[in-house]
Amino acid sequence: MGKYLIYGANGGIGSAIARRLASAGAALHLTGRNGDALDILASELGATYSIGNVLNADDISRIADEAGADLAGLVYAPGTINLKPLKRLSDDDFLNDFRINALGAVNAIQASLDALKAGEGGSVLLFSTIAVSQGFAAHASVSMAKGAVEGLVRALGTELAPHVRVNAIAPSLVDTGLSKAVTSSEQMAKAIAGMHAIPRVGRPEDLAALAEVLLTPAGGWITGQVIGVDGGRSTLRPKG
Repeated sequence: MGKYLIYGANGGIGSAIARRLASAGAALHLTGRNGDALDILASELGATYSIGNVLNADDISRIADEAGADLAGLVYAPGTINLKPLKRLSDDDFLNDFRINALGAVNAIQASLDALKAGEGGSVLLFSTIAVSQGFAAHASVSMAKGAVEGLVRALGTELAPHVRVNAIAPSLVDTGLSKAVTSSEQMAKAIAGMHAIPRVGRPEDLAALAEVLLTPAGGWITGQVIGVDGGRSTLRPKG
C-alpha cells in the first residue's frame, strides 16, 4: 500500500486512522508533539515517527525528510475546538486556529509535495467541520479556519490533479480528547447526540473507515471533495 505520513497521530482521529491503515498493510510515519505517546503507538503499529510542532516550519521540513521520498498519502489531523462568542474572541484566537488548521496543512503539503507526486502519485486528507456549512453560534474562529481548509481542498484538488488527490472529511462532534470538554458531560453529550438522525456522538473509527477509502486506490476517482461523516446532522433532522 505504500507509506503514509500522519500528522496529529497522537490524537483520537489520527491514531484511529493510523490503526486502520496499519491493519490494511500500510507502512506509516507518525508525527505529533507527545514523544512518549508516539513511541507507544509506533511500537504497536511497527511505524516510524518524528516529534514536532506544526507551527514550526523547520519541524515540518524535518518531518517531511524523515518520512521519506515516496509517499502514498498524507493525513493532516491536528485541529482545535475553540468555542467562544464573538465578543470574547481575540486576534490571537483567530490566528492560532488558522495557523493550526489551515496554514499548518499548507506547510505540511508543500514540504511533502515531491514525495506525494513520486511513483503513482498520492492522496491528501484534511479535516473540516460541519460548522462551516451549518453555522453554529460560538464557532466563528474555528469555522473561519476550517472554511479555509475547504477552499484549500478545492484549489489544490485542481492544481495537483491528476498526480495527487485532495479531499477532506467534515465531521460533527467526535468523542476524542480534544472534545472532552463537551463530551465529558453526560447531559451535554446526550443532548448533542439527539440532534443527529443517527442519535449518537461520533467515534474516531467512523472517520477512519472513510479515511481508508479516500487515501487508498479504493477512492482513486475521488478528489476535491468535502464529505460529511456526521450522523446525518448536516442534511437531516431527527424525526422527533
